[in-house]
Amino acid sequence: CSEDVNRAEIGLYMFLVLWEFEVKSGCTERFQSAYGPSGDWVRLFRTDHSFLETRLLQDPSSPNKFITLDFWRSRSAYESFTENRAAAYSALDKNCENLTDRETHLGNFEN
Repeated sequence: CSEDVNRAEIGLYMFLVLWEFEVKSGCTERFQSAYGPSGDWVRLFRTDHSFLETRLLQDPSSPNKFITLDFWRSRSAYESFTENRAAAYSALDKNCENLTDRETHLGNFEN
């Protein structure tokens, strides 16, 4: 218990959200623009001080397959963000849905 508090106090506590995407043919550039480290999703996430960063990884053997790694200070911070910004999150998700054939939430992880 106190170890978790100490980690949070020194900024080591972290929560990670992983998504996998299969991008539609011809949409890779637009997808990278929306989901990349300076894209639309990151701009939305940055409205919360508990957001740390997003990493976008592309599978070299399957160029239409991507994974996003969204880093947050804690699970509670992420949950608070998704609750407080639900309308903006939903609107952006709807705006980006035409870029992918498939989107899979791989899970939420914490250290």
